[in-house]
Amino acid sequence: MTTAVQPPLPERPPLRLRLAPHGGLPRAIDGAWWPHSDDLLTELPHLLAGLPTAWGHISSVTVNGGAWSALPGRILVVNQVVRLTTNATTAAPHTIVLIAPGEGRWDLLVVPPGATEDAAGPLMSAAGAFR
Repeated sequence: MTTAVQPPLPERPPLRLRLAPHGGLPRAIDGAWWPHSDDLLTELPHLLAGLPTAWGHISSVTVNGGAWSALPGRILVVNQVVRLTTNATTAAPHTIVLIAPGEGRWDLLVVPPGATEDAAGPLMSAAGAFR
């Protein structure tokens, strides 16, 4: 298993993330993320930096292997190792699962990077409204 070391985060466009309101009941989806590219090694550090601090340290991320470019087994994000795993199941091909030990699990809908504003907007809004 290899570990990819990330350089300092370059200037990037704003994070396109919409989270569902926090509540006591579990949800099927916790929000939506619209990355700017299919390069998870570039996109993931920005996603993790934009998450609520209440979610804790995300130590494990699971994505659909067919949706992203090649992935190492781990990535270093802000001096912390994040384990990357892929899931080839078709049950949830457009999701990313974030795990923070002792804090919880969050499932985000991933809007394809090449989606137009017209296509992505309703998906982001709907995912942010899930309860």
